[in-house]
Amino acid sequence: MLTAYQRKMHTLNNKNFAGEAGLKHMLAGGRIRLLEMVAKNTGVAILIIMLGWEAPAQSLALHYKIYNTAERTVQDLSAIVDRLKQGDVLFFGEEHNDSVAHYLQDTLYTLLVQKYDRVALSLEMFERDNQIVLDEYLGGLITEQQLVKEGRAWKNYKDYKKPVNTARKYKQAVIAANAPRRYVNSVSRNGLASLKSFPASSQKFFAPLPIDTLNERYAQKFRQVMAGHGSSNSYYAQALWDATMAYSIYEYWKGHKKIKIFHLNGRFHSDEKLGTVSQLQRKNKKLKILNISCFPANDFKSPDWDKYASLGDFIIVTDPAIPRSYQ
Repeated sequence: MLTAYQRKMHTLNNKNFAGEAGLKHMLAGGRIRLLEMVAKNTGVAILIIMLGWEAPAQSLALHYKIYNTAERTVQDLSAIVDRLKQGDVLFFGEEHNDSVAHYLQDTLYTLLVQKYDRVALSLEMFERDNQIVLDEYLGGLITEQQLVKEGRAWKNYKDYKKPVNTARKYKQAVIAANAPRRYVNSVSRNGLASLKSFPASSQKFFAPLPIDTLNERYAQKFRQVMAGHGSSNSYYAQALWDATMAYSIYEYWKGHKKIKIFHLNGRFHSDEKLGTVSQLQRKNKKLKILNISCFPANDFKSPDWDKYASLGDFIIVTDPAIPRSYQ
């Protein structure tokens, strides 16, 4: 039987967070039927009922609006592409079952590669210990079926296969950025100190200790989402995810400073430039980081941009009438 904690965990990345009021929407537009984190003891493996819906790309092109919060104007994808000229890393914060967001991710990534030639793709959706499997697929050595099985791809990998294959087509690097679930599970059960017990060969797969857990705004958002059902260790597990993704991005950037990085994650990890963005910025204050917050908005036809402005450099609202990629 699922615990209340396990039922709440899905809200971290699949909600329309827009300030304090937005945090209270536990089911976005009533469209989410089931997305629950279930696993032994802690809830770190995703169980999803898949509907397999996929809209034609040309129809999805009409169902989003982009807002530049610095210039306070509605723009198009080319504005994001041009803005990255002065940046190092671009975060795309999504809701995991937003069909329009998935269309945009590959479209934007293709435009970025065409503009800048070298753009690494970084993914929350693959874990660091599967980098070799991902590299083997990018190199044409294994099949997509092997990548999905042996790389422990997410159940909705179909939503991310297009940007991965775009990277493969244009011979771009793809970063398996996330912490393996077994370490997140350990922190959820026994705290961050438990990571010290793992051998050195294991510790290369998660961010080095100590991990920053002192961002009060981020902790506050986490507590609100969990509504009293998460322990301190639950928050530390979230911090491990963030810190490890930031570490993966930073390690790649250090060796490839002229290559721009396009990172995909659930938007809880990057909204308000908290979470993974904050962890990355701590590693180098001079890093130029941009973030996109993308989500279905009930006011899509006439968005209240001021309500969303704090979430990112660019806000992308998508049409909630478009079916989600899974329910």
